Amino acid sequence: MSSDSLIRVRPARPTEAAELTALVLRSKRHWGYDEAFMAAVRAELTVTPGQLVPGRALVADRDGVLLGFGRLAGTAPEGELEMLFVEPTVIGQGVGKRLYHQLLELARSAGFTSLTIDADPNAADFYTAQGAVRTGETPSGSIPGRMLPLLTVRL
Repeated sequence: MSSDSLIRVRPARPTEAAELTALVLRSKRHWGYDEAFMAAVRAELTVTPGQLVPGRALVADRDGVLLGFGRLAGTAPEGELEMLFVEPTVIGQGVGKRLYHQLLELARSAGFTSLTIDADPNAADFYTAQGAVRTGETPSGSIPGRMLPLLTVRL
């Protein structure tokens, strides 16, 4: 990618739900998870039009191509960064960082003072590099017995 300025962060559109689901699944699969794992998490990672409401979901795109997706959940003052996924071809190119910080700004403007993140173990270092603090573990919503890093970011 030649320039960060070519990336646009904007509200997600309900009509993009299927395309965002495909992006989320590609992003998760990037970490080497097998088909059994992917089948187990598919329902949890499916994006529905109803989740793409104003003030809660953002996408990063370049020339109309979706590169990332993030979503907030909860009720202020405490919420959750429920999803943050980046197209595998642009991981490490600043898309996730830019989207993450735009989501934090969106959360602040909505009155949130903190967000929790149930992080994929492969993404935990990204969040801590951005200032989130590991505060414990939380059970996976899809895989019984699997624990995920629980992170918190103060806004």
